[in-house]
Amino acid sequence: MSRRARMCIKTQLCSQPLTSISTSRRRASMAIPIHEVPLSSGPKAMPCIAMGTATFPWPTTFDETRDAILQAIKIGYRHFDAASVYSSEWPLGEAVAEALRLGFIASRDELFITSKLWVRDAHSHLVLPALQKSLRSLQLEYLDLYLIHFPISAKPEGPPLPILEDELMPLDISSVWAAMEECQTMGLTKSIGVSNFSIKKIEKLLSTATIPPVANQVEVNPLFQQKKLREFCKAKGIQLCAYSPLGARGTAWGQDWVMECEILQQIAKAKGKTLPQICLRWVYEQGDCVIVKSFNEKRLMENLDILDWELNEEERESISRIPQRRGNQSTFMVSENGPYKSIEEVWDDEI
Repeated sequence: MSRRARMCIKTQLCSQPLTSISTSRRRASMAIPIHEVPLSSGPKAMPCIAMGTATFPWPTTFDETRDAILQAIKIGYRHFDAASVYSSEWPLGEAVAEALRLGFIASRDELFITSKLWVRDAHSHLVLPALQKSLRSLQLEYLDLYLIHFPISAKPEGPPLPILEDELMPLDISSVWAAMEECQTMGLTKSIGVSNFSIKKIEKLLSTATIPPVANQVEVNPLFQQKKLREFCKAKGIQLCAYSPLGARGTAWGQDWVMECEILQQIAKAKGKTLPQICLRWVYEQGDCVIVKSFNEKRLMENLDILDWELNEEERESISRIPQRRGNQSTFMVSENGPYKSIEEVWDDEI
């Protein structure tokens, strides 16, 4: 980035006040620390609220992504969730570098950065090169957490997306996980984990793992509560990280179910909160790391405004009775000739 461009960002973020929220409310929100959870391996605890960087349709402009992340750092976000397939690593890296230059953070160690191994790189000999490529894009020496994005591989040749049915391959979890462990041993990532893994698939991984996964990033919201998976992961020392806490409206797999849920609407009205805040608070109270996604300044603040209040027992009980259904089917993994012939095989019938 040119010096002139950096000066422009500095003028926008340092000289102008936040226009969408009052100074007093901003101070009140930032005075309450975001809870952190220790991980089963690795030196750093994980902040339980993360800013997601995936945008749909992929990608947004570089400037929009970078500027939103930089604003989030200024507001108080310290955990950022990226992936090579999101095309967000480069703008995230530039935002971190700019935050250091502007003094929003004193060191990179104040941040918790997660990224993911894409399915085309989910082969034992490609894990290390993929992580090294991500680190170059992020301008970082290490990640705090590196995840296997999906429990499937694809032929290495070709663009990240789309993944065609005849390109799908079984994930050799034993050899790929051994390569992930080597990356942690080398210090290129402080911790390793998985994403979109069922209980059955985690059990298979654990049967050969030397270093157990510290986290499993999956869909979680009041309409898909993942009770069984959470109980299993807790027993194994695996932290659940919740994506799509609002139902992912606007994405290829997203649904309106969460935002149109009458029970959540009633609780929000009685509580004097927004429906998204009710969802985020509910996930937060489960002990999950909740991954929020907005590039809007006002919503970035609202997503942090869930720390100084809680749901009461009646409200929690009402949410527990909401009928459950999965939103993200990940149908791209299903193929007659692939490793998974049905949605049931992908998710092992878990709800």
